[in-house]
Amino acid sequence: MLILARHDVEQVLTMPATIDAVAEAFRQLAAGAVTMPQRLATPVTPHNGIHLAMPAFVAGEPGALTIKVVTVFNDNPRRGEPTIQGVVLVHDPQTGKPLALMDAEHLTAMRTGAASGVATQQLARPDATTATIFGAGAQAITQLEAVCAVRPIRQAFVCSREGAEAYAERMTTRLGIPVTVLTDARAAVEAADVLCTATNSMTPLFDGAWLRPGTHINAIGGYQRTMRELDTTTMQRSRVFVDGRQAALAEAGEIIIPTQEGLYSPDQVAGEIGDLLLGRITGRTTPDEITVFKTVGMAVQDAVTAPLALRLAQALGLGVEVSL
Repeated sequence: MLILARHDVEQVLTMPATIDAVAEAFRQLAAGAVTMPQRLATPVTPHNGIHLAMPAFVAGEPGALTIKVVTVFNDNPRRGEPTIQGVVLVHDPQTGKPLALMDAEHLTAMRTGAASGVATQQLARPDATTATIFGAGAQAITQLEAVCAVRPIRQAFVCSREGAEAYAERMTTRLGIPVTVLTDARAAVEAADVLCTATNSMTPLFDGAWLRPGTHINAIGGYQRTMRELDTTTMQRSRVFVDGRQAALAEAGEIIIPTQEGLYSPDQVAGEIGDLLLGRITGRTTPDEITVFKTVGMAVQDAVTAPLALRLAQALGLGVEVSL
């Protein structure tokens, strides 16, 4: 079995390749080729954390069989530790043999960024040139990287309670575009052609009335039914797409909370991004339409990204082989 550390995963995964892999994952899910139980979530309430187990099987050739075990501890940044930590175990889908164990922190950030890249590619206006990111953590890095990979972004803004200045400096150097800190949430929203929310917020980050016509939103931070980055106004004004309907209706507070209040209906969700990729549903219908991609994160994204990292690492001779 091959052991891949974080630096190995960082070395092999590129955003364009990960976007292609995740797009294929969404297609396979929509085509019915994925077996993916609802993830098992174990709250670690005394330490403001959660432990997640996420298995998935992708049929066909080459196929994939993986399980990710990951923790999300929201107080970790204050301790100097990553919020998300864990590992992915890759099996041979034909024999069940364990093939690799790899760090999940960077892989999770990349596949989540890639999901937003796929959605932005499909839903954002082709002439989108400005992006705003709410949040400044590891997920925010790959969100902006993915958006810039699929749209001609010339200016980006970051709005975050912590780490905004360091994020802006890092991403300006990394992407070669000016990334500016905005402390005014309304100004940050109004500046965006593409807006990404990558926070652990329990309450909406902005008033949906501030959104300009034609904005596309990727909402990726909320992964529990009590978490909510977007308000009811945003949901009501938007054409909404999800990564997986079953997962979103079980875990997305943006849908669940206004539905419980009688102000929204799951029937208003346009559909899954995989159905859009397969041409079963339409995406943006007018230049002025506001679109939302709400993702809670799914194991199939790991199931395609981890084998990609494994193949690339093997080609470069990376990692450490161990006998079980």
